Amino acid sequence: MLWTIAVVILVLWLLGFILLPAAGGLIHILLVIAVIVVLMQLVSGKKL
Repeated sequence: MLWTIAVVILVLWLLGFILLPAAGGLIHILLVIAVIVVLMQLVSGKKL
């Protein structure tokens, strides 16, 4: 589930640069948060 959310946010982030440049900043922040959560999950050793 977490990987699906990360992929969706990545796609929205890329679309933000093309379609809505003003929304790109918000999507970028969400992408960074998603990457941090994934890294924390991997470091803690819990199965995603």
